[in-house]
Amino acid sequence: MGRVKTRHASVCPIANAARLLGDRWTLVILRDLAEGSMRFSELEDASGGISPRTLADRLRQMDGDGMIQRESFREIPPRVQYTLTAKGVAALPVIEALRAFGDAWLTDAEKECC
Repeated sequence: MGRVKTRHASVCPIANAARLLGDRWTLVILRDLAEGSMRFSELEDASGGISPRTLADRLRQMDGDGMIQRESFREIPPRVQYTLTAKGVAALPVIEALRAFGDAWLTDAEKECC
């Protein structure tokens, strides 16, 4: 196998994508939203252990990064739902590749969910 050219992290698409997607909870939220729009409480229940504060922080970050869209409805009580954007949908093959790797290479003791 030939030597791979290295790039400075600021211009390396792998490093930048890892920075965007590399957090456990970001990946879990993407996985859950792949099924369709969800409310905060639904994401919290589906995640398997994320704290409300961490979930709120991740959702805010992912919205700012253009991975998800937050939609508010003028209802009583107020309703907010989250949906993947085109950028978020484009990340789903990465999630599936991680799932396939985990299925193939992790032992049952190393597999935690999904």
